Order: sequence, then structure tokens, then C-alpha cells
Amino acid sequence: MRLDSVFHLFLKSACPLCQRPTATEFCLGCQKELEQQQFCDPAQFWQEQPSVFAWGDYGGALKRAIAQFKYCDRADLARPLGRQVAQAWLAAPVRRDLAKPTIVPIPLHVGKHQQRGYNQAELLAQEFCHLTGCRLQPNGLQRAQATEALFQLSAAQREQTLKHAFILGKDFQRRLPTAPVLLLDDIYTSGATVRSAMQTLRRHGVRVKGVIVLAKAMPWKTKERQ
Repeated sequence: MRLDSVFHLFLKSACPLCQRPTATEFCLGCQKELEQQQFCDPAQFWQEQPSVFAWGDYGGALKRAIAQFKYCDRADLARPLGRQVAQAWLAAPVRRDLAKPTIVPIPLHVGKHQQRGYNQAELLAQEFCHLTGCRLQPNGLQRAQATEALFQLSAAQREQTLKHAFILGKDFQRRLPTAPVLLLDDIYTSGATVRSAMQTLRRHGVRVKGVIVLAKAMPWKTKERQ
């Protein structure tokens, strides 16, 4: 075996979704499965309330990738996943109406942040802003209350649980942004978290235009899980 072939073999790591050796973040098969979850038009939900820009459908390989990212200490997956969202945003006509918005990641409560070691939304936002040139404000919001798992709650219970979940973060306590704000998170399900965060910012006069997410759960799939 040639020396460069041996060197290349040792450079390979395991794909986080299937454990097959790969020289890239995901093996070719899993990358193809991820791309199958991508929406043809990520801005198709922009006219809804709240406005949502979503890279893909929360299912299949994308759901597994997010689980690895959040729960299996795979902070490194922020780079390929954040890159996908950034590239979709740069190609979307809707971004031209927003110039260079300020990006505010949805925060974790301090206890959960310490337990996990990182905030997945913030890591996605870092990669997103690096590629798009948007300004990042990682502490625009603060999670004031730890909340229980929302998937077990009804829509009304989610709204009530998250009613006072956020307060203004230290970045915006010092100075409010003059540019419009976009929130950024990993998953959009019922929208309760995003609405609560938006209400907190708007009470302080911050102009919030919508949310950018890696994945959006489709309503019929959400109902099937309940």
C-alpha cells in the first residue's frame, strides 16, 4: 500500500450517523440522506406568524444528526450543519430585504448549559454568522427559567410554561440593537419557545423579524407523535 494511502486511511473518522469510515463530516450515503430532508424552499414558512426560515424537515437523517449534535457531545457537527443553513440563507431572496440582521441564538438555561457543555443554537449561530457576515449577539437573551421537556405538553401548556422563560440578556441590557433581529435555533416544533423569546425582545423595543432554524417539524408528524 502506498504511503499516501496509509496516511489517508488514518485521517478517516467514523460517520456520526452510521459509524462507517469517512474523510468528511458525514459519509457520502448519510450526506445524501441529509440532503433528502432539505426543503426545496426554506423560506416557504416566512409568511407565517412567526416568520420561519427552515433548512429541512425534522426527520430521518437530519433528526439523527441533531440528536448526535445535542446529546452525544458532538459539538463539531455545528460546522457542517450551520454551513448548510448559511448557504441556504445566502441563496434565498428573502434575505435581501433584511440586509445584515443581528442574530440572537435561543439560549439554554444555565443548568442545562453546564450539563451539556455548550448551547447548540449558539454554535450554529457562530458558523452561520461566520459565513454570512451577520452580527452575532450570543447574549441578547437569557433563559430565566428551566423548563421541563416540552414534547410531553399540550400547546396551551407549552405557552404557559414558557410565558416568563426569557429575559433580556446582558448584550442588550447594555445596548439595544438598531438593526432588525433574527432568532436562531436548531429545531422549530410548536413555536412556543420562539414566540416567548420574541415577546421578550419586543417588550423592550427590539425589532424581531423571524427565526432561522436547522429543522422544522411538520404539523402532521407532530400530531402522529402525540
